[in-house]
Amino acid sequence: MSQSGPLMMRLIASSVTAANRAGKIIRDVMSQGDLGIVEKAKDDLQTEADRSAQRCIVASLSRQFPNITIIGEEGVSDIEVPSDWLITHGDPEILKKKCPDTLEDITEEDVVVWVDPLDGTSEYTQGALMLNGNTWERWKAYITHPFIGAKWYLSLLHSEYGFLEHVTVLIGISIREQPIGGVIHQPFWGGSSEDGAGRTIWGLQGFGIEGLPPIPRTKEPIPLIVTTSRSHSNSLAESCLEAMKPEKVLRVGGAGYKVLQLLEGTATAYVFASPGCKKWDTCAPEAILRAAGGSLTDILGRPYNYGSNVSRPNRSGVLAAPTVQMHQALTDLIPEHVKTTLKD
Repeated sequence: MSQSGPLMMRLIASSVTAANRAGKIIRDVMSQGDLGIVEKAKDDLQTEADRSAQRCIVASLSRQFPNITIIGEEGVSDIEVPSDWLITHGDPEILKKKCPDTLEDITEEDVVVWVDPLDGTSEYTQGALMLNGNTWERWKAYITHPFIGAKWYLSLLHSEYGFLEHVTVLIGISIREQPIGGVIHQPFWGGSSEDGAGRTIWGLQGFGIEGLPPIPRTKEPIPLIVTTSRSHSNSLAESCLEAMKPEKVLRVGGAGYKVLQLLEGTATAYVFASPGCKKWDTCAPEAILRAAGGSLTDILGRPYNYGSNVSRPNRSGVLAAPTVQMHQALTDLIPEHVKTTLKD
């Protein structure tokens, strides 16, 4: 591993490598069939893949950058990991790139890293059922499982596609409370097998993003296509959708996947009028979206703070768009009673 060069480029390079390794761990757990599910809270599941992927990321970054602060969704992690989980190098192509001038002098003490090792756990679990549930006994075990149950089985029957593409690994980097850099890795992009599976997108303020082709821009009016939660809707969220009158609504899992839809041009707005997201859900996606020229805030248009001592929940929802101008236009469409309800 190169120890020279600006800290930010080394940190991004190592985060990309760690995210890729975490993605392989996530695929490995699925292939073994036993997901090791526990329920952290109502409708909030954790699997062995969540736990192991976080241990890989936290251990790898902690060893290389001992003075950074790392906050993971799964709490404090044991950093004694198998040797093949430990990443000791950064992506060599990223290490060759020039660091933005404004980020050349940061120190490890300036850095807070937000880790969501598996964004889209519900989709991961349901995707595992679709791939591995090839016998009645296995299906029955999921249907009667106290943390999964028949409602998930029914949602699978009515789905048109698998949910594994929604699953992402998120590593967000904040400097002085602002989201500056981020990594989004999709472990199952290209399939669930090792051959061709996975892709990684990363971005950095003042640099731009890599891993996705640029979206073709058109002078024609852009249709409003809203991406939102597939599992956490409520009356406030529906009020926003009614006020915006979108041409289409996409209900998908995971904050990382929703922002990827904005970056790819599949959606033109991400609207979530609910306090369900956390800082580890949005730090990496917001940093990448901002690096691409977009914007992500709470539902009132206020920025989120990613300092180490802030409250973890994003209590005022999420509003995001691929351009700053579109984001402002969307903010103006949010009903006043929604803004008032989520303001505090």
